[in-house]
Amino acid sequence: MPEALERKEYGTFMFAFLSFLTGIIAGLGALVFRVLIAFFHNLLFLGKLSLSFDANVHTPASPWGGWVILVPAIGAVGVVYLTKNFAPEAKGHGVPEVMDAIYYNKGNIRPVVAMVKSLASALCIGSGGSVGREGPIAQIGSAFGSTLGQLLRMPPWQIITLIAAGAGGGIAATFNTPVGGLLFATEILLHEVSVKTLVPVIIATSTATYLGQLFFGAHPAFVIPALETPYFRLDNPFVLLAYVGLGVILGGVTALYVRSVYAFERFFDRYIPRNDYLRHMAGMLLVGLISFILLKTSGHYHVEGVGYATIQDVLTGSMGTEAILLLLCLLKLVATALTLGSGGSGGIFSPSLFIGATLGGAYGIALHRMLPGLAISPPAFAVAGMAGLVGGATGAALTAIVMILEMTLDYNVVIPMTVTVAFCYSVRRHLCRQSIYTMKLVLRGHYMPESLHSNVYDLKRAKDIMETRRGIVPASTTLRDLACLVREAPGVPWFLVADSNELIGIFSRQAALEAILTQGDSVLAADAACRSYITINGNIPLYSILAHLRLAHAEMAVVTQGNPVTVESILGVIGKEEIAGIMAEAVEIFPG
Repeated sequence: MPEALERKEYGTFMFAFLSFLTGIIAGLGALVFRVLIAFFHNLLFLGKLSLSFDANVHTPASPWGGWVILVPAIGAVGVVYLTKNFAPEAKGHGVPEVMDAIYYNKGNIRPVVAMVKSLASALCIGSGGSVGREGPIAQIGSAFGSTLGQLLRMPPWQIITLIAAGAGGGIAATFNTPVGGLLFATEILLHEVSVKTLVPVIIATSTATYLGQLFFGAHPAFVIPALETPYFRLDNPFVLLAYVGLGVILGGVTALYVRSVYAFERFFDRYIPRNDYLRHMAGMLLVGLISFILLKTSGHYHVEGVGYATIQDVLTGSMGTEAILLLLCLLKLVATALTLGSGGSGGIFSPSLFIGATLGGAYGIALHRMLPGLAISPPAFAVAGMAGLVGGATGAALTAIVMILEMTLDYNVVIPMTVTVAFCYSVRRHLCRQSIYTMKLVLRGHYMPESLHSNVYDLKRAKDIMETRRGIVPASTTLRDLACLVREAPGVPWFLVADSNELIGIFSRQAALEAILTQGDSVLAADAACRSYITINGNIPLYSILAHLRLAHAEMAVVTQGNPVTVESILGVIGKEEIAGIMAEAVEIFPG
């Protein structure tokens, strides 16, 4: 109780300033994170000290030759050391840990997580791990928002809002997607969607995006020359049906993708259970082998790191046949599952883009080959595939659509992309109910809400919830006489014990009957009545009632009008039954 009273809720303008500060840190965090990736990548892959790195350009062949296979395994040693000794929650793809903190730890994230996650994920990506940047930067921004909220003793709802602002800002700065970052925070992290929570996130994402554009440029993440002319013809319904087919296929692959990550995790836990170093090194050695084989057979590493260079090749139509794209799709899925399943640190967004682009591109090439008369553009199907797999894997369908739109700046893709995402998400939900984020938490017994509901029961006031049927019992009444009163009033759920018009205790109907059985007939009602109650006025909303009950450790609330409180001034009583009833009404409106 003292801890709760010490918390301070900040006003609109101060909270807006703190959101602005969170956006600045998120933008700077995105810059530092990219610099760290460049440093580790150039040092480990190319053997040089440099901070210059363009993820959209293929990495040249390493001077280490075949020994480059060991580079991801060497990076694995550092990743395990950091996560094992300083912040175990930095292992994995990051976003589930943020969700866990929001729903199971009142938004508390340790400050050290931001630093460890930055180093571990940068080392994992830089050394060739098949993971992305969005999970780490989301966790980094969230950790700062949580730390700031804890230092300023904010209430949990403001801490959680800053967490969402930090995560959304980091993603917005990383991908140059301000609206996508906002939607990510809304769909995945925010526990409540209202003006008081959305405005701070908007401020943070806008600020972080501006800083990201200063550092990385204002251009979109991917350039798609093949989409400079419209490719989606509304007068041909068969093209729309083709995107439906793509969505269905993507849904199956997405379910396989989600399950593969955790299947590999169980595999490594089962066969290498006691040595985190050996487990992660084994997984990364296989990733290094896959990358080296691809270098020798195709000229590029392809699956190492975020894989944006290969995505760019698919979007420009320079990747060859559908067989090559399908092979890359499969190898990227395996490499990502190996990286995360063995204990790596990094996000799943970039691998999802890669898998979706290669699968969508292969589908488009095959369709164009079979139906040359249709206006089929393989890069268009690649873009739709990117959105479909991201939306299906993360469960954030709107985020996927808007982010891919912002990353390509081609509005023509909206209709086919929306169709693809919808079918992919539906099929994935049918085959695998959990997203790649929630699956990790469900496996540890922490369930996440599947939707955001309007809390209609919170609109109810005490006068709407209270039970007005009550009986008055003199303090000198024995429990034997009370039993008679209870039997004579079968419809009365509450009995108020009064002494000279002053309330001194309360019996529920059930409590009165139990007292008679356990305490004896001659005990006075005044001695057996419950005194664990609070008094409130009729206009108090339900959420305030629950807060007051919790702080006072009370069992019920007595609704009164006027002062002083007398038996005549009591309007009704609110107990567990009344609260449960109003909750049940809400369930009828929003069934689970």
